[in-house]
Amino acid sequence: MRKSTIWLLAIVLAFAFAGLLYLQVTYVGEILRTRSEHFNETAKKCLLQVSKNLELDETRKYIEEDISRDINNYQSRNVTGITDVQEHFRFEMSNSSTSGSVQGSIELQSFSSAASRPLSSLLQKPSSNNIVSTSKEYYDTYKRRYLYNSVLMHEVLINMMNTSSLKPIEERVDFKQLNNYLKMEFTNSGLNLPFIFSVVNKDGQTVYQSGEVKKQPIASDVLTGVLFPNDPPSRQNYVKVLFPTKRNYIFSEVTFIIPSVIFSLMLLVTFIFTLYIVFRQKKLSEMKNDFINNMTHELKTPVSTISLAAQMLKDSDITKSPDVFGHISGVINDETKRLGFLVEKVLQMSLFERQRATLKLKEIDANDMLSGIANTFALKVEKYEGTIDIDLKAEKSTIYVDEMHLTNVLFNLMDNAVKYRRREVPLKLMARTWNENGKLNISVEDNGIGIKKEYLKKVFDRFFRVPTGNVHDVKGFGLGLAYVRKIMEDHSGSIRAENGPGNIGTKFIITLPLIKNSHGRET
Repeated sequence: MRKSTIWLLAIVLAFAFAGLLYLQVTYVGEILRTRSEHFNETAKKCLLQVSKNLELDETRKYIEEDISRDINNYQSRNVTGITDVQEHFRFEMSNSSTSGSVQGSIELQSFSSAASRPLSSLLQKPSSNNIVSTSKEYYDTYKRRYLYNSVLMHEVLINMMNTSSLKPIEERVDFKQLNNYLKMEFTNSGLNLPFIFSVVNKDGQTVYQSGEVKKQPIASDVLTGVLFPNDPPSRQNYVKVLFPTKRNYIFSEVTFIIPSVIFSLMLLVTFIFTLYIVFRQKKLSEMKNDFINNMTHELKTPVSTISLAAQMLKDSDITKSPDVFGHISGVINDETKRLGFLVEKVLQMSLFERQRATLKLKEIDANDMLSGIANTFALKVEKYEGTIDIDLKAEKSTIYVDEMHLTNVLFNLMDNAVKYRRREVPLKLMARTWNENGKLNISVEDNGIGIKKEYLKKVFDRFFRVPTGNVHDVKGFGLGLAYVRKIMEDHSGSIRAENGPGNIGTKFIITLPLIKNSHGRET
């Protein structure tokens, strides 16, 4: 698959995920807005009903006071020779709230003289010869009582309109009763939440507050209602209600979004990880193809050389010349070694296809191993007029490793020092061992061309080679250090690269665990 196709798929997937995330955020925002508006509307309806309840209470209060005053005035009058007759009329007032409960009752008392027969007397059984007269009297009495009560109610209404709005709000409203009304209406409407209310008078001053507000509320969270809507606008009083847990109540309705967000994040992480894997595999595939192409060309050269040498050996004249025969035999030997080296690289590559190498572990002394490898490698270093020194400071050097693989690791590091030496400077190679933090450290340090800081970690990646522009003095496939790191990881160890002093040369440090004896101490 081409890289442009992968990028196109990545862009499409990113756009789809962004669209999905946008729709989720928009949907949640719309739900929260709708819930908040519904909450505010319900609360305002409750405040309106509470205002009606207060008006009914005030009306009942005025009627009772007015009737009591008329009764007292009537009884204080001196009516001579006439016996008063008292009649009772009971009125009940109910609101239109959802509960439909009766808010109060008013009992009216009317008085009349004995000469004008009371209404109750008219309800007695009339005589047979006076039915028409009784009906007429009953009608006249009912009409008189109706007119009297109408005048009475009219006086009460006039009194309320002229005097009620002039009174302070604390005299018109029982704040405890107001709290009960609010609680009842909110509960009946499904808003069973704690609330704090305050009463503001017509001058804008707070005359009562039911609780303490811990922090300054947002203006949109404070709901305001008029206590007596029929008062003149300049004399109106207000009740303000705050629900401290309103936001938690609204957000509790969209708790389902939490799993949705988690799943979306999981999809995002999976998408990013998949994209990373695809590009990584694409890069590895390209590097692998380059390796195969390079390896193919590398194999052609020794095979062609050996084939040509074999054909030359068929010539009887050449076989008669010892010098020519020895030269051709040397060429065949060198090319055979080169083929062996290339095959070893292929085997190293196949090692990476397995998750873990098959190791033949045994107990060895790292100091002895490093000393033997250094002595063997000294001949190759001296060939380039270089020197190799060893410094074995590790007092505890017994490790449990695969001797063949660890030997290859150390040979690879020393061979790299020879490959990447500076041509104009004699090679200096240093191999050391020491103990640190209960582990064994082995270092191989040279004074070669070194590695730039940004490439110190990348050199252990498969097929990676430090860029050198158009100059390719050293042949290779970028597998040696990758092989070294894999072997160290399979031995539960690690390897890192550092620049030498003054950014000259490179230092590779291997860290391996020590063997513990039966007493739990490293050896």
